[in-house]
Amino acid sequence: MTILCVRFQPPASETALPGLLGLLEEFTPVVEALPPDGALADLAGAERYFARDAVQLASVIRVRALALHGVDCAIGAGPGPLLARMALREARPGTTRAVDADGAAEFLAGKPVAALPGVGTATARVLCEYGLDTLGRVAAAPLSTLQRLVGTRTGRELREKAQGVDRGRVVPNGVSRSLATERPFSRDELDPDRHRRALLSAAEELGARLRAVDKVCRTLTLTVRYADLPHSRISSSGGTSTATTRTLPEPTAHSAALTKVAYVLYESLGLQRARVRALALRAEGLTPAEHASHQLTFDPVDEKVRRIEEVADRARAKFGPRAVMPGSLAA
Repeated sequence: MTILCVRFQPPASETALPGLLGLLEEFTPVVEALPPDGALADLAGAERYFARDAVQLASVIRVRALALHGVDCAIGAGPGPLLARMALREARPGTTRAVDADGAAEFLAGKPVAALPGVGTATARVLCEYGLDTLGRVAAAPLSTLQRLVGTRTGRELREKAQGVDRGRVVPNGVSRSLATERPFSRDELDPDRHRRALLSAAEELGARLRAVDKVCRTLTLTVRYADLPHSRISSSGGTSTATTRTLPEPTAHSAALTKVAYVLYESLGLQRARVRALALRAEGLTPAEHASHQLTFDPVDEKVRRIEEVADRARAKFGPRAVMPGSLAA
């Protein structure tokens, strides 16, 4: 299972939804907002990176939603968006209802045909007139019969869905095109070297997570949270936090390039022994890596680093994120 369908409760206003989606964006940039109070999230890359399945990650999301926003959520999990949406209907607040690929047909069998998303009143009425009133009966019906009743294409798609075949995808929309990570310190930190090590760790994590979902970013934002801001919140404007953004020379998921820009952003703030509580990096303007161009370079060091990244990414995918630890933050 890689898809989550999340409904925040009590229902969030549409203006509050982008903030709540930030919870999901900490795990994956492949998020589709379902205004006013829900979202779909594809956690395939997050499962590989965090070495946890979608249900385990759902528990983390629920805890963070309660702790940071005072909002509970009901979550459906499935191998595709359709099954995740239908699983959500059976999820109570504070729980996750999961449907795996092997149990999809059984999960759907007893449900009325009208329960399937996309089946309207007219289609349901026609099917029920011929005794096809449950999804189990639709799944068992001959394809030619369904196509005669509702049309060639609709009949084929209806039968596939009733059998648990979910070909849908999560389509990121304008609300969700970023990925973020934060490095808090255990105490107010004045040492610039420790700040830079935290930035190195954050940039390496962002790069690995972007590569896990085949994305590149166009801009990078650094937010510095100072000692007197509450530990559980981070703000990009006003008060005792500072944010600065820079457009990258070219869209990238290369950790070394992200680290270089993160250092430039840090130096531009001129902190000079500021008491820092946390540093956060956000990669924005995400686009598919296959659509990005890469400027050729004859630097053997850069090519070597990229090859090392590829090996490290394969190790993470196989053994989990701790197989290759990013630049660590000392306690």
